[in-house]
Amino acid sequence: MRRRPVLARLVRAALVPLLVAVGVLAVAGPARAATFGQVTGFGSNPGNLTMYAYRPDNLPGNAAAVVLLHGCAQNANGYFSNSGWRKYADQWGFALIVPEQKSANNSTSCFNWFEPGDTARGQGEALSIKQMVDHARSSFGIAANRVYVSGLSAGGAMAAAMLATYPDTFAAGSIVAGIPYRCATSMVNAFSCMNPGVDRSPAQWGDLVRQAYPGYSGARPKVAVWHGTADYTVGTANATESRDQWTNVLGISQTPTGTSTLPGTTLETYGADQVRVYRVTGMGHGTPVDPGSGAEQCGTAAAYFLDTICSAYRDALFFGLGTGSDPGDPGDPGDPGDPGDPGDPGEDPVCVTASNYAHVQAGRAYQSGGYAYALGSGTRMGLYNVFATTTLKQTGPAHWVVGC
Repeated sequence: MRRRPVLARLVRAALVPLLVAVGVLAVAGPARAATFGQVTGFGSNPGNLTMYAYRPDNLPGNAAAVVLLHGCAQNANGYFSNSGWRKYADQWGFALIVPEQKSANNSTSCFNWFEPGDTARGQGEALSIKQMVDHARSSFGIAANRVYVSGLSAGGAMAAAMLATYPDTFAAGSIVAGIPYRCATSMVNAFSCMNPGVDRSPAQWGDLVRQAYPGYSGARPKVAVWHGTADYTVGTANATESRDQWTNVLGISQTPTGTSTLPGTTLETYGADQVRVYRVTGMGHGTPVDPGSGAEQCGTAAAYFLDTICSAYRDALFFGLGTGSDPGDPGDPGDPGDPGDPGDPGEDPVCVTASNYAHVQAGRAYQSGGYAYALGSGTRMGLYNVFATTTLKQTGPAHWVVGC
């Protein structure tokens, strides 16, 4: 068991009430499937974390995996049961890796996103999570290029740390009510990062990520940022600061290339849909869920699982894990080209059939990790080469979907 300095433990104990508000109440409940359970022996585990995993029945070879990071005072089972990710893991055939913090490491079971030793490559909790991924790859048959991460609050801040320290492991990630990487390097300055937030230039934020893996020149993960406009626990400024960090790292503008309207939510897309920012109107601090049986509905409403919109569905599509409607679909109210839209001239949609290579060269798609993705919707089209052919339909400015 790792021992923290006495002063740090005393400070942490004094600040328990606020940290509970940040990460919230534990959601109790029995595991919903026999295949969700604890995994032991996954590595040296320098961060002293516990590994849980969920493998749907008939998980295919070279499947994807999503790492889910809970908030303070939560646990792995509660996040697995309520976040909505299980539905799409079953539906689209990918695994879930769910690390759990221990009170021995943090008195309110927060991932230590503010501790330099836990957010550096090859150290502490970050390395423990990386070892869980490596174990899943060798034991579950997970594809090396199809690993993703998502987290809430302290877990969202830790997701940012994983994207920064292991860009060679994660293809994409989702930061929910989180904080930019290395905003804080101690418990004391963590609070100013949480609220009101810290203002730095995009280059300064980007440098913090680049310093996490000096000399790295490979592909960087794409990133989705979620934040409620009424979040008074982790200030809303963090959504903009996170956007600045990841757009700078990816070398793209901080000006959106597109804006879409979703149920109660505004979505901004940046670059070739490499960064997304979801601003959920009137939502407080929590993971967005939308209980129900509809294709775009998921999760269970509970403390800090807020009934607004199913973030797991949108993130799974953004990661390229499934099929379905996404921003720009003419069936989504308020999208450009919708019937009844005052700006809709009524013309037929633009459809183009070409090789995936040609789509990328023409700016209708982009490539990442050897695969092509439709610009705007982010739907995976298949291998990025001249032999794979796809039909794309334009549903708005710089927004394409598969099919016509």
